[in-house]
Amino acid sequence: MFDFLDMDALLGAFWVTVKLTVYSAIGSLIWGTLLAGMRVSPVPLMRAVGTAYVNVVRNIPLTVVILFTSLGLYSTLNVALGGDDINGINFRLAVLGLIAYTAAFVCEALRSGINTVPVGQAEAARALGLSFTQVLTLIVLPQAFRSVVNPLANVLIALTKNTTVASVIGVAEASLLMKEWIETYAALIPIVAVFAFGFICLTLPTGLLLGWVSKKVAVKR
Repeated sequence: MFDFLDMDALLGAFWVTVKLTVYSAIGSLIWGTLLAGMRVSPVPLMRAVGTAYVNVVRNIPLTVVILFTSLGLYSTLNVALGGDDINGINFRLAVLGLIAYTAAFVCEALRSGINTVPVGQAEAARALGLSFTQVLTLIVLPQAFRSVVNPLANVLIALTKNTTVASVIGVAEASLLMKEWIETYAALIPIVAVFAFGFICLTLPTGLLLGWVSKKVAVKR
């Protein structure tokens, strides 16, 4: 039943999925935090830019974003992001697309956490002479992050599953290998079961771990 199983190829494909997830998660957290800061900024132009970005990107299918990085940035504008071969270029472009897309959801999760911080704390900090950036980074964001661990965990799990879209530009991650095996072997159900189990092994421990972290760092109200 499992004659198709090549463990080296399987582990290699899931390793690419893990790298896509980790790099995209780090980039999304950084860019999403900056977007959240823009959305609550006292500067109207920054608020408008942050709001426009989030509303536009969240309503574009991820497949379109990934294809744009390949066809728009690389094929049209020759943006290779430092890659020296097509596989490396496609991987970096996929990471860029995933960051651009996922950061919008990270931003909204963080903004909801920012809204849970009592306004009086920010006002007291401003009264002490702290700037907006200092209030945001020293007072507001630390509490916001603690209150949105669960929403961010959901975004991370969704990101892990969204890495499958990278296969549309030829990134050799798990779903691309699954497609190749399905086309080669007459064993649809076992192949799908193997890859489904692989993704469960990635996402379930992540959800359980971050759920535990959420309880440990929750802000007591």
